[in-house]
Amino acid sequence: AITGRDGRFALSKVTAGPITVTRQAWKPTTIDWEPSRPLVIALEPRVVRGIRVSDGAAGDDATFAALLDLADATALNTFVFDTKREGGAVTYATAVPEATDIGAVEAAYDPVARLKAAQQHGLYTITRIVVFEDPAAVRAHPEQQLAWAWLDPIVRDTWAYPLALAVEACELGFDEVQFDYVRFPSGRSADEASRNRPTTQQERLEAISAFLAEARDRLHPMGCAVSADVFGIVMSSPNDQGIGQRPEELSAVVDALSPMVYPSHYGEGWLGFDDPNDHPAAVTAAALDDGLPRMATTTLLRPWLQAFFYTPSQVRAEIMEAEQRGLGWMLWNIRSRYSPDAIPTEGDLG
Repeated sequence: AITGRDGRFALSKVTAGPITVTRQAWKPTTIDWEPSRPLVIALEPRVVRGIRVSDGAAGDDATFAALLDLADATALNTFVFDTKREGGAVTYATAVPEATDIGAVEAAYDPVARLKAAQQHGLYTITRIVVFEDPAAVRAHPEQQLAWAWLDPIVRDTWAYPLALAVEACELGFDEVQFDYVRFPSGRSADEASRNRPTTQQERLEAISAFLAEARDRLHPMGCAVSADVFGIVMSSPNDQGIGQRPEELSAVVDALSPMVYPSHYGEGWLGFDDPNDHPAAVTAAALDDGLPRMATTTLLRPWLQAFFYTPSQVRAEIMEAEQRGLGWMLWNIRSRYSPDAIPTEGDLG
């Protein structure tokens, strides 16, 4: 049986025996049931401890083997691969026609082989899909352009391509699809976007939430969890910062929300620090504490943490702030270079 939106379900002609309950992004639970007693089943969230595996790292045998060794020796339990990265490149030989038609395929690794290896090491697998920043798609479909390299999230025709890639990724065997750049543009592109299509905060939030809800409705029946990356500052800001992201609305339609808590990306004065980049652990703590009360009840808060420019001890300090709050975490390094000294072992975490 599959629950409805309200969580209700019914079983008929049930005999005594084991019942298994699953929920995307949570651990499955099996319990023995007898008709004569009521049944309460408690699920535990899946605590992700992951690293980003770039397409270059996934495509290099020696580098990928070293990352598997790192996972075996530490508390890492998750690899985050790329399906479509910044700039619009699709990183493997996809069967989605649109990617080939617009010249976006830059095959760097074999996802089937890498998924098999990751699963043999007991790893949870996530794939990242960059959504609305896509210069290749903009060139092919100028009518969908919002600004510079950005597609217009309000135009639903822009949804079909990333959703097709997401469905394919789920069919390939990824456990979770993570949507990145699932927002309106920022910076100078935001100025151009506001001239081309002025929007209200409500319109922006509704567009991004509707896209993620559509992704959830397509991927949940296939067994895949759905997550979204958001700017770290929106966890501490009362508004959407002009990009269509707030934890209240977006956490209501995904299984996990991942703020990019990179202290180097915070401006002067944010969170009370003259230079947030000098305070990796404190910035991480403040962002998580600001965001946690704003999350939907059963949605997981799982931050991306900065694993570049910092020493191993600074990266570990960020990790421990997430661990102290019972949260998962993922490390971002564009070259997938991680020091073993930065990552705790199972023994370190008790």
